Amino acid sequence: MKVLVADDQAIHRRLARKALEPAGHEVSEVQDGNAAWDLLCGTGDPMVALLDWAMPGISGPDLCRRVRARTEVLPPYLILVTARDQPEEIVAGLGAGGDDYVIKPFNPAVLRARVGVGTRMLELRSALAERVAALESALAQVKRLQGLFPMCAWCKKIRNDQNFWESVEVYVAEHTDARFSHGICPDCRVAVMSAERDRLAKGGATLR
Repeated sequence: MKVLVADDQAIHRRLARKALEPAGHEVSEVQDGNAAWDLLCGTGDPMVALLDWAMPGISGPDLCRRVRARTEVLPPYLILVTARDQPEEIVAGLGAGGDDYVIKPFNPAVLRARVGVGTRMLELRSALAERVAALESALAQVKRLQGLFPMCAWCKKIRNDQNFWESVEVYVAEHTDARFSHGICPDCRVAVMSAERDRLAKGGATLR
């Protein structure tokens, strides 16, 4: 997983790298919010970001708000990593769009675990997005028949919008993407064979 560490203190960036790289994460570092924003908007952007609260340029909470305002892409998992530990500050950070909140000085194992949670959440989001896209694609190819159909009780034809009567096959084909293949069910086959025998019997022939 690509992880961005945005912090103006080099020591905190190094500690985060030391905690995450042994777990297989690819870590990139920036020291201000503007550079973090550029990476979050770039090609191959990181999917997990550790954001300091107060740093030059764009602050951590403002970065969260900007990321959440983007609707065209799957958002990264945002973790605010800060020394601000007051309840109202934690609430404000999460309210700005942070997915998680880690207080400095952090325990390396805890940081790895929090990033692991983010990774699992991203996998679930990605799977859900793929299923939604597949469903939308399927729905786009299906036209739905809705409402009541004026159908003849005897011949089963349907009256169309132009007040003409047409077969069910024609009506459905005009209003949906469905197509019909025709066969003979067992009951109809018996009836047809019986009628044919009667006809041939009257004509003096034999049906084999």
